[in-house]
Amino acid sequence: MDPFKDIRPYHDEEIRPVLDNLLTDRDFIRSIASFTHPTLYRWLPSLLLLLTRHRLTTQLKSVNSVKSMQDVIAGYMDQMIERTTSRLTNSGLDKLSHDKSYLFISNHRDIAMDPAFVNYMLYHAGFDTLYIAIGDNLLKRPFVTDLMRLNKSFIVKRSLKGRDLLRSSKQLSEYIHHCVDIKRNVWIAQREGRAKDGIDRTDTALLKMLGMARRPEALGDALKPLHIVPVSISYEFDPCDALKGDELHQKQETGVYQKDEQSDINSIVTGMVGFKGHVHVAFGDELVLDSAMDDETIATKVDHQVVTNYLLQQTNLLALQQLQKHSPASVPELSDEGRQALENFKPDPAVLTQFNERLAIMSPGVQHHVRLMYANPVISRYTD
Repeated sequence: MDPFKDIRPYHDEEIRPVLDNLLTDRDFIRSIASFTHPTLYRWLPSLLLLLTRHRLTTQLKSVNSVKSMQDVIAGYMDQMIERTTSRLTNSGLDKLSHDKSYLFISNHRDIAMDPAFVNYMLYHAGFDTLYIAIGDNLLKRPFVTDLMRLNKSFIVKRSLKGRDLLRSSKQLSEYIHHCVDIKRNVWIAQREGRAKDGIDRTDTALLKMLGMARRPEALGDALKPLHIVPVSISYEFDPCDALKGDELHQKQETGVYQKDEQSDINSIVTGMVGFKGHVHVAFGDELVLDSAMDDETIATKVDHQVVTNYLLQQTNLLALQQLQKHSPASVPELSDEGRQALENFKPDPAVLTQFNERLAIMSPGVQHHVRLMYANPVISRYTD
């Protein structure tokens, strides 16, 4: 019996059958074709479907294991980084041990790229790649579920209620502990959904879920074997900034924001292909936990590392400068260190131009939320 079969990634022996099935899935081929060549697909859909299936069949013909699948994905990742980033840096990797496995609890800005960048850093530093938690709310189509599970993603069942949710949460907790116990690294976001406002806070419900596998142990003792390392990811430019700003503006104006079936897919694609500028991944220190710590205390420890290790980009400081000018009431009092950092900051003219050009195509209401989104990491760092 495999207690995790319905949520775990595919094993080596399952990879080839799943790929063969995908290559005959018209919905999957159509999605790839329309994404890679949208204009040609409108004019010659049948021809493009044929060519896309042939290309994918050729690219994937030698894939028959998780590792060979990840090698193919690494090639795509290299191309994406070359096209959409100006610089990719990291810090803290030297503090990780190759003899341990970790649960990386990360801030969450981009649906697909956050774990992808953490994975990329680990992969090139010689660490085992991640098992990635992904919510079932993103898996609207069967082929998307297959794609995620081919790439070492496991499913978080967020759509359940009541007792089913409780059972699922315990299964998830047990699976994450199982992964770390057998020396697999795991990535999970610090809260459900992206921090669209740029405020990184750990949901205590996540920590309680992680402790379920080892009840009735105290939470600090239950989480200690997971070797939790907080991670901070910062993007100089967020490809989804306008989408996030529009959502926040609509919620402020009407109280609601209605997603359609394409909203998450649109965010995933925009995050992948959009320009990101400088991206930095900061690995923190493994949490030191004990039995006296409750969920609030542990969440505070994670948040402190996420906020202080976050690399403040020029756009973060620039947005705060602009907020102080355009809507000073929205900016709280900063510490002396924060005021000094802002006073000494002189933006690169090219970054200033690019940032202002992004804002110029947004409505004033959306602009305000986007500036806040970029500025909040600075505010979190330099206010009590």
